[in-house]
Amino acid sequence: MSLLAIKDLSLSIGDTQILHDIDLTMQAGEIVAITGESGSGKSMTALAIMGLLPHGSAPKGAITLDGIDILATSEPDLCKMRGNTMGMVFQEPMTALNPVQTIGDQVAETILIHEKTSKIEAHKRAAAMLERVGLKVSPTRYPHELSGGQRQRVVIAMAIALRPKLLIADEPTTALDVTTQARILDLLRDLVREFDMGLLLITHDLAVVADVADQIVVMQQGRVVETGQTHDLFANMRHPYTKALFEASSHEVQLPVRTASAQLVYAKHIVREYPMPRQTLLGPRPQFRALDDVSFHINHGERVGLVGESGCGKSTLTRAILGLEDVQGGEITLDGAPVFTGKRPNLAVRRKMQVVFQDPYSSFNPRHRVDRLITEPFHLLKTLPTGQARADAIAKALVDVGLSPADADKYIHEFSGGQRQRIAIARALIIEPELIIFDEAVSALDVSVRAQVLDLIADLCRKRPLAYLFISHDLSVVRTVTDRVLVMQAGKIVEQGETETVFTDPQHPYTQTLIAAAPKLPTLGMAV
Repeated sequence: MSLLAIKDLSLSIGDTQILHDIDLTMQAGEIVAITGESGSGKSMTALAIMGLLPHGSAPKGAITLDGIDILATSEPDLCKMRGNTMGMVFQEPMTALNPVQTIGDQVAETILIHEKTSKIEAHKRAAAMLERVGLKVSPTRYPHELSGGQRQRVVIAMAIALRPKLLIADEPTTALDVTTQARILDLLRDLVREFDMGLLLITHDLAVVADVADQIVVMQQGRVVETGQTHDLFANMRHPYTKALFEASSHEVQLPVRTASAQLVYAKHIVREYPMPRQTLLGPRPQFRALDDVSFHINHGERVGLVGESGCGKSTLTRAILGLEDVQGGEITLDGAPVFTGKRPNLAVRRKMQVVFQDPYSSFNPRHRVDRLITEPFHLLKTLPTGQARADAIAKALVDVGLSPADADKYIHEFSGGQRQRIAIARALIIEPELIIFDEAVSALDVSVRAQVLDLIADLCRKRPLAYLFISHDLSVVRTVTDRVLVMQAGKIVEQGETETVFTDPQHPYTQTLIAAAPKLPTLGMAV
């Protein structure tokens, strides 16, 4: 008998049909990946299995887990099954964890809810489970004291504390750097083998599951359009949508030839330290060196990538370049002018730089219309455009990013994720900066939307002499949108050079590790 069997599952919310006749089966010890773009129904299928559908939903069909009909099971019985028979790992661990409870307490809570055991025994088992998922920190730590990869391991420990028969992982590696992503996927694969449980892995990126999944299910607009064993599916893709996903995952941008060569940004021997808690009552406060003698440059019109694991110093360096944080040593200049004058940011320099953030929705005020949102950088100018000049600037910025001037009157919630990122780029462009910093600007996007945004960036480079620093943990993206790349580890730039040279012949062991850990798609038409 199959561990999980979904037959003719349809789901409506109000008058909108979300899922259409979904069929899926999986066995114990099997890894099944559900892939597709946002809105394809992946997460809603997972929530249906967990019995966590929103109020007003009307599911039809059958979901059988370990012989139990989920759709016919009462909520109290489903509560007993969640965490016990089935567990779930969510995409963003920080929102899935309680910030005021220690990680040990949160894993132990799962055990205490489902089993009659003492708190001491539950905490012993919680500590053992945290150690099993490779977390070598004290169970008394709080979530904010851990890195993203460590928090994801805590969420996994909570989900498998009672060794469920089915584990659902919803985009568990999307926000993680490549080495942490590889370790999390290896961990999940090892747990499947050790516990003989089924793993339902939800992702929008085929490259992530190419070496992990036994079976792949491709969803589009609430329907399963193709399914098959992983090696068979990659060897013989039949549906046009599957082929489009594959092509978007391996999309290569055609950057225009760079002509400008004069130096724009120059950073020399940058040092940034943060005070740490005292180890003794009267002892000195130790210093944590986030940036350690960092030197680099960016020329006019040059596209530079910055890669490295979480905690390597990328964000600290970004804040220093933008003049948002002073440094204790060295100097950063733009067009020869210092980013900081004394201890104060140089606003004449800052207006020449803009940034595009990872999550466009959270970087916008939802109460304002697009015209106000994208004109926020105007406050950096000595003279603010008004009247027709302001309207023309708004229209030009929106048209440049592939939107309509009429979109200026809309609110941010009326746009898709890719459109929001286009609006974020329009905001960065509206004052014609000399440097744009893209901070993980495409990491949260579907592969097809990501390809469109990357093509947009390349098109903007053709229209203007745009220089940018592209920060990303996705090495395949960095490889295609940059001329030169900087590799950062523990506050130091350990390697830099022409992008293709670094990727084809990495010299530093850390760079070699990063490139080896990056997920890779098999060649189309060949079995994996």
